[in-house]
Amino acid sequence: MSNIQKAWFYNQYGSVDVLQFGDFPLPKPGPGQILVKVRAAALNPVDFKIRKGLFKSNDSHFPAVPGSDAAGVVVEVGDGVSKFKNGDEVYTDVQDFTAGTPKRLGTLAQYTLVEEHLVAAKPTNLSFEEAASLPLALLTAQQGFDIAKFEKGQSVFIVGGAGGVGSLAIQLAKHVYGASRIVSTASTGKLDFVKSLGADLVIDYTKESYDQISEKFDFVFDTIGESAKSHVVAKEEAKVIDIATFPAHPRAENFLVQPRAHNLEKLQPYIESGKVKAVIDPKSPYSFSDVIEAFKHQESGRARGKIVISPIELPI
Repeated sequence: MSNIQKAWFYNQYGSVDVLQFGDFPLPKPGPGQILVKVRAAALNPVDFKIRKGLFKSNDSHFPAVPGSDAAGVVVEVGDGVSKFKNGDEVYTDVQDFTAGTPKRLGTLAQYTLVEEHLVAAKPTNLSFEEAASLPLALLTAQQGFDIAKFEKGQSVFIVGGAGGVGSLAIQLAKHVYGASRIVSTASTGKLDFVKSLGADLVIDYTKESYDQISEKFDFVFDTIGESAKSHVVAKEEAKVIDIATFPAHPRAENFLVQPRAHNLEKLQPYIESGKVKAVIDPKSPYSFSDVIEAFKHQESGRARGKIVISPIELPI
């Protein structure tokens, strides 16, 4: 195998204009690592936030390949890898932001390198595109409920039900965590879509403000960074989590997702039974040559579910 691959990367912070396509080193897996041939990758808001320099104090060196989510095929394993072998179909969130500096090699590349404890077997009923859409958003939704110590029979208010995390949080609330009532927010054109995910009530945020909502909830899960306003719908002792504004409003708390394969494996029965479904933006998948257009759509804030890049192949 060559020691060079093709990837999208940037050498400075900025808009989508700093993204370049070209040669990037192809690493060899070290002990406990797996080299994955990427079949599909997905975008997350953190990708463009890093590229814009919002986390530069804790960032890796340039050049940097964006992307956390991938699904693909194992092509090489390092010493000590026991769960996977060449040819296995897997999915992963390769970036553990809780472990320090992000990796320079993300997932918008032909190959990515990842530690075994971050890799799970791809659910048998999912395409590579569906699988790539899940890890970071699904783990974020799951850890939000766990941090809130959410209990069966409680109510939840999910801000941003049509987004990548919000659309999965609704499904987890309904099928995994046993919420008694699920209320979410969306724009006018996405109300029916969010209702179809399992929400009992969907509030049109273009017509109703948080102050106008009289109902109070056991958990407020804000996926779009509006905790300064959304916290008012929480019960007095309720947990408010904001995953998009750092620092959050004093009434809320933030967290960084800690990707772990065992958490994906815990949710596998719900995925393979069809209870928890991948939600992919209608404009997806974008081809490997259209990564810049995919990022523009992501940064518009108008995506519904996850934006996926596939197939990851040449020519470009």
